[in-house]
Parts: sequence; structure tokens; C-alpha cells
Amino acid sequence: MEVILLEDVKSLGKKDEIVKVSDGYARNYVLPKKLGIEATPKNLNELKLKKANEEKLAKQKLEEAQAFAKVLEESSVELKMKSGEGGRTFGSISSKEIAQEAKKQLNFELDKKKIILDEPIKTLGVHIVKIKLHKDVTAKLTVKVSEA
Repeated sequence: MEVILLEDVKSLGKKDEIVKVSDGYARNYVLPKKLGIEATPKNLNELKLKKANEEKLAKQKLEEAQAFAKVLEESSVELKMKSGEGGRTFGSISSKEIAQEAKKQLNFELDKKKIILDEPIKTLGVHIVKIKLHKDVTAKLTVKVSEA
């Protein structure tokens, strides 16, 4: 019997996969526990429509992320940092501060967890910061650090 899985099943497969199982296993385990449904033509068609809709939504999210990346790359955030003799700075700038300033200056909601900093910014000048917007889209934001 062919079954469309409604959830990930450890020994069978992932959600929305069509798997072939024995009739007894399907009747006694998969179907009663609502782990899957029988692969009838109607259910197969619904699965096809669902996958098409998910692909459409994924494509739309990707396009939105790419458009936002272009806007971000044209923008810059200015931060001020205290510094002492010889241009030595006190403290550092973290992803949290960059996200707060982007909200204040540019009105962009950036998740601090998506801002990729190899190490906190500890020097004055212009820095390029990567921001993960989508699994396939990474934008670059210019951060200008000046003396307070």
C-alpha cells in the first residue's frame, strides 16, 4: 500500500513523501496514529497542489529577501564609539548595537542573530557586515564607526 506521510517517521521517511508500506503496517500503525494517509488519486492531487503552493511561497520569500538585500547594500549605519589616545577604542560594537541603530536610523527590523560578525568591531572606520536574510541570500551592510 502506498501512503503519504503527514509527519516525519523515523523508519519510513520525511513529511509529504510517498512511501510503500505493507498493508498491515499501514492499517495498524501509520493510519490510526495519523502519521500518514492513503495515497488515493484525490490525496495525491492535494499533495501536488500543496507542494506547488509551498514552492510559490518560497520563491516569493526569496525574491523579497533579494530586494531587501539590494536596499540594505545601498544603506549605511553610523555608530559612535569612545576612543582614547592613539585612536585606541574603549569597548566594542556588537550585532545588538548594529540592529538597534539600523532600527533607529533606517527603520529596518534586523534580527541580531542574523548579523554575522567574525568578531566585535573594535576599530574606527568603515566596516562591511554580512546579514543573513534567507538561506540563499546574504546582504552586506556598511557600518561607519566614528569617534564620540
